[in-house]
Amino acid sequence: MAESIFDVLVIGAGPTGLACAIDAQRAGLQVVLVDKGCLCNSLFHYPAHMTFFTTPELLEIGDMPFSSPNQKPTRSEALEYYRKVADHYQLDVRQYHLVDEVKGSDGDFRVHVTDRFGRASQLRARKLIVSTGYYDLPNYLRVPGEELSKVHHYYNEPHPYFGLEVLVIGGKNSAAIAALDLWRHGAKVTLVHRGPEMHRHVKYWILPDIQNRIKNGEIRAFFDSEVESIQEDEVKLSTPEGERIIRNDFVFALTGYHPDFGFIERLGVTLNPENDRCPVVNPDTLESNVPGIYLAGVIVAGERTNEIFIENGRFHGALIGRDLLAKMPLEAVA
Repeated sequence: MAESIFDVLVIGAGPTGLACAIDAQRAGLQVVLVDKGCLCNSLFHYPAHMTFFTTPELLEIGDMPFSSPNQKPTRSEALEYYRKVADHYQLDVRQYHLVDEVKGSDGDFRVHVTDRFGRASQLRARKLIVSTGYYDLPNYLRVPGEELSKVHHYYNEPHPYFGLEVLVIGGKNSAAIAALDLWRHGAKVTLVHRGPEMHRHVKYWILPDIQNRIKNGEIRAFFDSEVESIQEDEVKLSTPEGERIIRNDFVFALTGYHPDFGFIERLGVTLNPENDRCPVVNPDTLESNVPGIYLAGVIVAGERTNEIFIENGRFHGALIGRDLLAKMPLEAVA
């Protein structure tokens, strides 16, 4: 019996990947999604009580309304919404399947995956859409002590840090939100940022809050400063006033994340070193320099991860879907 072949395989089952799968499926193509984690894995790992910076309608995919009593929906509401979308469209999502290798070429890609028990298998597809996001790969500090168990690159909730000395590293939204949440739940918070002040991209309703907490001495802050090393009970800082050693129990290094450039390059996709490592794609179709491989979501922007979000990445599926339909007439894939 011949091995079945999908028309389209989507790597990454986040909101953008789901949108791409829906648009391809609407075009009459047989689609499968694979993700190394759960459905909307990155969103699942956001802070438990996170609120989006946007409105529900800007997170909608598949022409399905996102109903919420809140002007800005919560993480929990978004997860429920995307579960309902996946269920409504009966999407074939292979969760907890890590893509190890991609072989073949346009018209017959062979995607080698491993499940959470280490069992290997292969999926075949005529076309690939890569929508792997960037949240799984933090930007490391690369300082002594970063490997200690007290150092975290993701923030979830404040309760375990009540009454403890917590250092937050970073100057953007995630650092500001974590510092405020920790302080409001009883942690003793110090913030360190290499810039002269909080970043201008911090949301307008958060910025004055963190600034006032710092001004009032409720959150201690070191600007134009960096972490030199981390030890079990303290952290060494380099500040404009010289070296400082401060008492510390936990560290949240919230210094951003980046796409898996290595995986993209292994696919044969070219990254432009003079353009923030943006991959080479046709802007009208999002097909890469490798025929049959399309890119969607934040990875299209390379290192400029603040340019593409769910709000605009969700439209990538329509661009790709139109090109797939033009190149794969239904009689050819039936």
